[in-house]
Amino acid sequence: MKLKFLFPAAFALMTLPIAGQTPVYLDNSADIEDRIEDVMKRLTVEEKVAMVHAQSKFSSPGVKRLGIPEIWMTDGPHGIRAEVYWDEWNQARWTNDSCVAFPALTCLAATWNEDISYLYGKSIGEEARYRNKSVLLGPGVNIYRTPLNGRNFEYMGEDPYLASEMVVPYIKGVQSNGVAACVKHYALNNNEINRHTSNVIVDDRTLYEIYLPAFKAAVKEGGTWTIMGSYNLYKDQHGCHNEYLLNDILKGEWGFDGAVVSDWGGTHDTDEAITNGLDMEFGTGTNGLSTGTRNAYDNYYLATPYLKKIKSGEVGTEELDDKVRRILRLAFRTVMRQDRPFGSMLSDEHYAAARKIGNEGIVLLKNDGHLLPIVPETGCRILVVGENAIKMMTVGGGSSSLKVQHEISPLEGIRDAFAGKAEVSYARGYVGDVSGEYDGVSSGQNLKDDRSADELIEEAVGKAASADYVIFVGGLNKSWQQDCENSDRKGLGLPYGQDKLIEALAEANRNLVVVNISGNAVAMPWIGKVPAVVQGWYLGSEAGNSIADILSGAVNPSGKLPFTFPAALEDSPAHSVGEYPGTRRDDGIWDIEYKEGIFVGYRWFDKEEIEPLFAFGHGLSYTSFTYGKAETDSRTMTADGDITVSVDITNSGDCEGKEVVQLYISDLKSSLPRPVKELKGFRKVSLSPGESTTVTFTISKEDLSFFDPDRHKWVAEPGKFKALIGSASDDIRTEVPFVLE
Repeated sequence: MKLKFLFPAAFALMTLPIAGQTPVYLDNSADIEDRIEDVMKRLTVEEKVAMVHAQSKFSSPGVKRLGIPEIWMTDGPHGIRAEVYWDEWNQARWTNDSCVAFPALTCLAATWNEDISYLYGKSIGEEARYRNKSVLLGPGVNIYRTPLNGRNFEYMGEDPYLASEMVVPYIKGVQSNGVAACVKHYALNNNEINRHTSNVIVDDRTLYEIYLPAFKAAVKEGGTWTIMGSYNLYKDQHGCHNEYLLNDILKGEWGFDGAVVSDWGGTHDTDEAITNGLDMEFGTGTNGLSTGTRNAYDNYYLATPYLKKIKSGEVGTEELDDKVRRILRLAFRTVMRQDRPFGSMLSDEHYAAARKIGNEGIVLLKNDGHLLPIVPETGCRILVVGENAIKMMTVGGGSSSLKVQHEISPLEGIRDAFAGKAEVSYARGYVGDVSGEYDGVSSGQNLKDDRSADELIEEAVGKAASADYVIFVGGLNKSWQQDCENSDRKGLGLPYGQDKLIEALAEANRNLVVVNISGNAVAMPWIGKVPAVVQGWYLGSEAGNSIADILSGAVNPSGKLPFTFPAALEDSPAHSVGEYPGTRRDDGIWDIEYKEGIFVGYRWFDKEEIEPLFAFGHGLSYTSFTYGKAETDSRTMTADGDITVSVDITNSGDCEGKEVVQLYISDLKSSLPRPVKELKGFRKVSLSPGESTTVTFTISKEDLSFFDPDRHKWVAEPGKFKALIGSASDDIRTEVPFVLE
């Protein structure tokens, strides 16, 4: 049964009674700032201190005396986390807290489609609202620096422009439901190993050009209502109370007026938490705090220790008042918003959205001989091989683990898609992680198989020899040291002996399709022997249907890679000249120096002229697209003007399809080193066979600028530039020069 909204908006109308005064009617037409100041006059110091720290795993207290509601948070960013006990991570065992799992954010970024991003945010926001959550802990926009980062699947790739453009509509979609987006993890959280003790050393130019733009866009364009601090250190201060990141940049330069939320367990010091920009403390493990400890939350850094400092006169209340104003602002935007929508849960529309996002994000990496799509003839036999064809991927991975109403496996989806058209059989092929439980959520699957690796390969190869098509579904999973929070991968290769299996399948059957399920790049030593490769991501509840839609041709693939696939780990900048996982100091802190600077991802591969396995922006289609010659309305840009660049795109194939037209800018001469090219625009267009359209980009001075650390400002130097337009970072089809006066 699909559940729709059943309960009214909580706290739509509020009164604030106080002795001797007439209750104040909180009408949303009143100015929020006036309402905040009115409440501030009525709060005691004790009530204010209580508001700035948690009262349970996922909530902070309101003020019952004044009718101010609690703030309830929920993990995202791919679905609404199941309810846990008040002070435990284990499940509260509700029977009505299942959710729709949406594709991981790597998949969303791979759609290169802002409309899809808004649909994603609106849909997941509706589910959060139905469960009466105030804050959705997502999305994540940390930059893909190394392919070993276990949490890359939760982020939006290696390019700051792509991440910036995709995060804004997601935020707006979530917040249209009266639920705050909490963009994370601010900032420089680019590895999971030693994540609490990593001190990032990075120059200001790299910080501003690579690692901050998506957060800035979230604040300045998306209007996010909350930001989550990061676990790591920067300038030897933890991200959750970092003076430079939070006070100077976020609240100072960007004017952020929302609340900064600590990551769970990310607060480490009362004095820094007071002065360095943290507003709401969650998940702290302080002395005396353990599961079930009485009044444990009073031991938080911003709880009794803070109150004692105020009462002793050691600190004042200026910082406290600022924190409380921000929390009240959050409350008025969410739980105290009068016109807050109702929300919905497990709706047909949400499942359709999950499938649509998956369909647009799946990337066709290789398709030699047009093996795909599979169009079966009478008597066709399709063999599906691989553990990932049957393993649930919504359970595990850390805080993104979900309790779903259902998850369609790739094998199910393929069988449904080819029912009545082909005989679909299955062989296990390899055994990976047979567990299926995380924090009390269980997949209910028994994946145990005691056969040896050789026996499994022998069975799969035997069946493959008599099949018309073989679809191998493998890759990574969301287990420890794979795509999983609080751990990084050990290497770039596939686990569980999959390379050996793929090699054997390729020898047994030339019609082999490899579907890689992962949130990270993987090595493909067999790439020359496999004609078709599909990047499948973690696709959520509708995973199998989305994969089958692509394989069968029901949907023409249109996803593009949001990060580079290196041929070898040492080709990646963090593993070539940068430091990973860093150098351990005597005090237990790991210094990680980002020696590659601004040359992250394709910027590095361009600079060093390294050929990647698959380039940033790469993605094939079942049709073809022809690019015309780029034209500009002017070859000269004035210092305060813009120019437009346009190109005609034609579907020159025989089926409908979508193309992502990508604009890169190249600065031909600069006083500081610059990348060969940088993404500064993209447009996804849908065209029928023979149809043409004109794609136009506006280039502004901002698109030509770099961050000058000496002047601490963005600078666009006069000189010669090129606008490069293509289908991928390594597939530029046309270019046009221009000059900035």
